[in-house]
Amino acid sequence: MNKIVVTGGAGFIGSNFVHYVYKQRPDWQIIVLDALTYAGNKQNLEGLDTNRVSLVEGNICDNKLVDNLVSQTDAVVHFAAESHNDNSLQSPWPFVQSNIVGTYTLLEAVRKHNKRFHHISTDEVYGDLELDDPNKFTDKTPYNPSSPYSSTKAGSDLLVRAWVRSFGVKATISNCSNNYGPYQHVEKFIPRQITEVLEGRTPKLYGTGEQVRDWIHAEDHSSGVLTILENGKIGETYLIGADGEKNNKEVVELILKLMGKDITDYQHVNDRPGHDMRYAIDSSKLRTELGWTPKYTNFTEGLKQTIEWYKNNPNWWKPQKTETEAKYAKVGQ
Repeated sequence: MNKIVVTGGAGFIGSNFVHYVYKQRPDWQIIVLDALTYAGNKQNLEGLDTNRVSLVEGNICDNKLVDNLVSQTDAVVHFAAESHNDNSLQSPWPFVQSNIVGTYTLLEAVRKHNKRFHHISTDEVYGDLELDDPNKFTDKTPYNPSSPYSSTKAGSDLLVRAWVRSFGVKATISNCSNNYGPYQHVEKFIPRQITEVLEGRTPKLYGTGEQVRDWIHAEDHSSGVLTILENGKIGETYLIGADGEKNNKEVVELILKLMGKDITDYQHVNDRPGHDMRYAIDSSKLRTELGWTPKYTNFTEGLKQTIEWYKNNPNWWKPQKTETEAKYAKVGQ
């Protein structure tokens, strides 16, 4: 394997994966297929040798384009997705189109050309856990999605499983907990709070902030995906997590502390409809069977690095900020 297509590779998690593979596999060529919607950004790929990394602007629902690219490669790593829960509650159709139809289009191409396929998914397909539940999600947890976003991701996972079983497609799936790190759009929870502080405003906290998320640095997610791509068993699902459970209130207060502010200086805003209470990943299968271990086991250190990245890259995030906050203001968030 030395040539891969990375769908959504100009987005947050996808571009982090591209940078990681670029460093870890210097003999690989990477074709990024990205529609460059608001969540995709050419700047995310700056500094990479264009002889090794090429960007193709296009949609994963474009049959001819996808077929052509897949025919030229050894494997497809599928990050492309509409992924913001708040947006899915306002306008579900783009999520159906990208997450369901787009995944179908890719599956048909890898089926035709007999290529390796890895599908990136989310822990949100499992629904949520009670705050006092000692259990964590595993690959055997029943699906129970609660939003248009998570339900379309659940549907795309099931398509992958069906294509493995029905047509022998060489695919694996990974479901990951909440990512944080460089290149994340300011609509997302952590970069939104960081950039609010940087612009002299108070961070925003949905409801009481008791919701728990299992945070993982994007570099650790990337290393997990590469491990599965190279060593994962066809047809299997692996969960990627770094034991980073924190509730949203704790995260906001830690951001304020690390940025030299009063930890109580945040604003409560309207909660998200149907807001899941807790996600928690059991990644023991990935660790024991494939030998993967995360690098950023200390959330505070990973968050420090992330804050520094946003401090040092205002030209990257400022163009997104005004429009994003205007959208939130309309719904009281």
